[in-house]
Amino acid sequence: MSGEADLEARGLLIRSLGTLRGMLPGSFVERRRSCGRPNCHCPGGQNRHSQLQVSVLVEGKPRTCNLSAKLVSKVRQQVEMRHRLDAAAATICGLHRRRFLKDQENQ
Repeated sequence: MSGEADLEARGLLIRSLGTLRGMLPGSFVERRRSCGRPNCHCPGGQNRHSQLQVSVLVEGKPRTCNLSAKLVSKVRQQVEMRHRLDAAAATICGLHRRRFLKDQENQ
């Protein structure tokens, strides 16, 4: 990739970051559990209940938050936004590294 193409790719990535304003760092987690009610279908270990959570770091410590059904889609999108940011940052850093190494060879 040429230097101009690198700069253009970097610019596109940087401009696209504005769409990630609502991102949420963390992991989307689905756990299967038994509810503890004796008349429920889950006590035998089969057909356990799905519990959706997001795991985030708060002051360096992991914290897991249960999600209501109405928040699942929104939180899943917000976590995915963070993954896209990480991918964009890795690409930008790779472009900068390549330019740096090329500049070092030309000196």
